[in-house]
Amino acid sequence: MSERKTIVILGIFAADTAYKAKRMPQIAETLIGSGFSLGPGGKGSNQAIAAAKSGGKVTFISRVGNDPFGDMALAAYADAGVKANVMRMEGVSTGAAFIFVNEDNGDNAIIVAPGAAGMIDTADVDANRAEIEAAAIFMTQLEQPIEAAIHGLEIAKKAGVTTIFNPAPAQVIPEHIYSLCDYIVPNEIEAAGLVGHPVDTDEQAVKAADTLLQRGAKTAIITLGGRGSLYHTAGQSEFVPAVAAGQVIDTTGAGDAFLGGFATALSEGRAPIDAVRFAAATAGIAVTRAGTAPAMPSRSEIDALLASA
Repeated sequence: MSERKTIVILGIFAADTAYKAKRMPQIAETLIGSGFSLGPGGKGSNQAIAAAKSGGKVTFISRVGNDPFGDMALAAYADAGVKANVMRMEGVSTGAAFIFVNEDNGDNAIIVAPGAAGMIDTADVDANRAEIEAAAIFMTQLEQPIEAAIHGLEIAKKAGVTTIFNPAPAQVIPEHIYSLCDYIVPNEIEAAGLVGHPVDTDEQAVKAADTLLQRGAKTAIITLGGRGSLYHTAGQSEFVPAVAAGQVIDTTGAGDAFLGGFATALSEGRAPIDAVRFAAATAGIAVTRAGTAPAMPSRSEIDALLASA
């Protein structure tokens, strides 16, 4: 790889309000929970923090409100070493997320209100064009408006920057976005939504990945929870097992940890399959801790787990 090292990520920040209970309440029902936490979140933001903590040089593009949650965002980036190209907006709240965490197995369900980050547009991308064009990696998702994501991918692709697209939350996406993706990285639910069939078995995962390649993506990586992930590109298809680091406490940020670790490893010039293993270790540690951004592991922790595995 050239001297390009930076990872530029476009996405949203949302303050994560996480509630632990045995189950979700029904309409008009109140349950007593067993825990609550408040911390920094949002897919893009989590990925930026995961990438920085795992050793990447990261710039994050977003918007937040001029409020306490916005203060939380900027403090989190300062702490993790993320360069924050983040616009602060008056009169608009910072994004926030409701997260239900099953106290027995760590499963989660999430509602996100993007707030200020829901107003990210192509002008935000254009304001950061020079940094995107000079980067090693450009990564984005779908919590901010899709027009901004596509514009960022187009600029990166034209400049020869490696692109990573996380099509989450699941939604219908235009066909031409696939050809902008060096790596498209959905989880099994998102992949199923994109291809129109379940991704419950290894065979179904390979079939789904094949479809994503046929639509124009260069490489598909489908994350499969505790089953690990599928790395699938022309001429190579390999299942990479999950890397266990202890008892699973909270799976909320697992995908973001995986993507952040993957971006870091790629930016360092590692072979893609090795980058997937690095990503699996990053996620393996994150799920043993509560929360999203606060759960992201350090480089030394990831290296130690890979050495022991």
